Amino acid sequence: MQLLVYLIFYPILWMISILPFRLLYILSDCVYFLVYRVIGYRKKIVRHNLEIALPHLSNAERLSVEKKFYSHMCDMFLEMIKTMTISKSEISKRYTFSNIEVYKNLETKGKSIALMCAHYASYEWAISVNSQSTFTGYGIYKKLANRHFDKLVRNIRSRFEAILITTKETIPTIEANFKAKKLGAYGFASDQSPKLNNYTVWRKFMGIEAPVHTGAEMLAKRFDMNVIFLRTKKIKRGYYEASFEVLSENVLPVPNYEITDKFLKLVEQQIYEQPEYYLWTHKRWKHKRK
Repeated sequence: MQLLVYLIFYPILWMISILPFRLLYILSDCVYFLVYRVIGYRKKIVRHNLEIALPHLSNAERLSVEKKFYSHMCDMFLEMIKTMTISKSEISKRYTFSNIEVYKNLETKGKSIALMCAHYASYEWAISVNSQSTFTGYGIYKKLANRHFDKLVRNIRSRFEAILITTKETIPTIEANFKAKKLGAYGFASDQSPKLNNYTVWRKFMGIEAPVHTGAEMLAKRFDMNVIFLRTKKIKRGYYEASFEVLSENVLPVPNYEITDKFLKLVEQQIYEQPEYYLWTHKRWKHKRK
């Protein structure tokens, strides 16, 4: 059944991926109408998240953010499909880095890099940083249930010199590279809700207490990695600009969770500046502390 689903949908995805961007965004407008106006995909979740995270906005302002978010989400979904066939030169024009020298300087320090980012703007196209990096890039992701689509996603990332590793593969991969003295850059999207366990840390995110991921910080300390934040800004439709901010070049003496706190503050800044580009469809604040 998995193979059948893959064989049905792969040609459709490929045909979408070869569309010129002008036609791609016309299609995105049609998808937006279907997803937002007809289906109302996760609309209750989005509205709830906007209400509790952005209480300072009026109802009309939140509705405007909501509509812009759905439009952006559809754009981003089709841009992800476009990654199947987009050239490296094209993606480098559409996803640029304003201060790549900050990242390159960190590469000269002789340590691996923990790159922290959020589900904001175009987090998928951030893979283009690998074309300017001397380190092997690893993206940490949740394995797809359909093994054929999972392989497709891995193959797409490999076109840009990125290696995908699942959450279960993360520690063994970093540990093996550390022992072999192989330097790498590990991408952590650490802003979504983690599974609750005995080691969960609670922090205020957008003014609301919630459990937070601390894996990036803890692994950086365990394997003495430098930590950097990737901020992405949407310039216009189909164009993004990223910048880097070093969070720590000496993680070992830093008090626990200080790096995580810095990361959350930076993510909040992005959201307050342009809230329509954050991924509001996830139940980020679903857990309540007992």
